[in-house]
Amino acid sequence: MGKKPQAKVIAKNKKAFFNYELLETFEAGISLLGSEVKSIREGRISLKESYAEVKDGEVFLLHCHISPYEAANRFNHDPTRDRKLLLHSREIKRLAGKIKEKGLTLVPTKVLINAKGKVKVEISLAKGKRAYQKKEVIKERDRDREMRAELKKWR
Repeated sequence: MGKKPQAKVIAKNKKAFFNYELLETFEAGISLLGSEVKSIREGRISLKESYAEVKDGEVFLLHCHISPYEAANRFNHDPTRDRKLLLHSREIKRLAGKIKEKGLTLVPTKVLINAKGKVKVEISLAKGKRAYQKKEVIKERDRDREMRAELKKWR
């Protein structure tokens, strides 16, 4: 028997890891058009300014940019349209409660294609970091970089 195909990460939201403290992650399906799926498979998706929101018992991904697929010409999609995320109703209720109660937000962290070939979005329940927390992360990163440089000298 051969290897099992693994999930392939298409896009990561690096800013989310820096700007937010990620508390809990969920993997959600996403409702897409054919041209959007083909564009995602080419890696033409950006999660930079995107976030998720609960509306009327459903979760939507907002401001996610999927570039138009070249070969779809007139049947193409709107690049920044709202896209429905597919989660179980109990997960949606739980998320909605936490967002209202604690002032948390939903941010997409990754877009991936799973082993079955389906496009999935990893969303995280997140709490915004304060400025001093971000500065600490930067200082720590600089310290690690300097330490690695010193170790390299001694080799």
